[in-house]
Amino acid sequence: MTGRTSVRRVMWALVPVELPLLIASAAGVPLPRAVVLFARILVVAAVVVETVLLLRGWLSARRRGLSRVAALRETAYGLLPRVAVRLMVHEVRCLRSIWFRVRRRTHGVGPGDHAAGYTAPQSATMWSLIGLSVVETAALAFLIPWPVVHLVLLVLGVYGTVFMVGMQAACAVRPHVAGADGSLRLRYGALFDLRIPAGDIVRVRIDRRFPPGGLITAHDDGSVDLAVGGQTNVAVDLVSPVTYTRPLGRAGTARTVRFHADDPQALVAALGGGVRTA
Repeated sequence: MTGRTSVRRVMWALVPVELPLLIASAAGVPLPRAVVLFARILVVAAVVVETVLLLRGWLSARRRGLSRVAALRETAYGLLPRVAVRLMVHEVRCLRSIWFRVRRRTHGVGPGDHAAGYTAPQSATMWSLIGLSVVETAALAFLIPWPVVHLVLLVLGVYGTVFMVGMQAACAVRPHVAGADGSLRLRYGALFDLRIPAGDIVRVRIDRRFPPGGLITAHDDGSVDLAVGGQTNVAVDLVSPVTYTRPLGRAGTARTVRFHADDPQALVAALGGGVRTA
């Protein structure tokens, strides 16, 4: 067993150790000081070792000529499960998107590009959920009498609210992009990013649908839906299947991609395609 594998297993093993301690503390159950101290030492030791390994791996990758971001990505994938890394990257990008939104900036839109927003079908729902989260967090702050539980729920509530704001901001600052060179970049916040070169596009057309399923739904006919608010209104037919990556890392292929744009006519026109309603 390698050192990295050992540390990873120890980190996962600490979860069932820490959870009972947290519950006992919240319930006011007295615990032996030695037990609490031993658990804290294990957690701190594992975090220190993980940090040292991360730093050593990052420095080694930098010495091999990788950029800072590439070195961090390679080291993180070596230490942590791929799904955990992707979720962490998603959270960081969402929080960063709030700053982009405040500064009224967009991500990945260059001179001559056409930015196509896609948030209209979900905005009302998202802002309603954010408002409910604020009310819930404030209500629990008055209703919970136990200090530890109160603090934990307050932190989770505030972070959950900020994260939902970040998700909506990520969708706003990361629009679809019809490139000046005829290429197309399809996105959904920080969760999905697909680049289609101009030479791979056969036809772009308006095709309004309300497909079943979630954000990304693949079909047996070789098509995939990137739905927003349960709807798509633009379809792109390709020369050959394109590979896309789902939010948690699983890959798929599709020869037709359907997605939503708030102004589909403008997007189709920007790509030089004929507008045809299906």
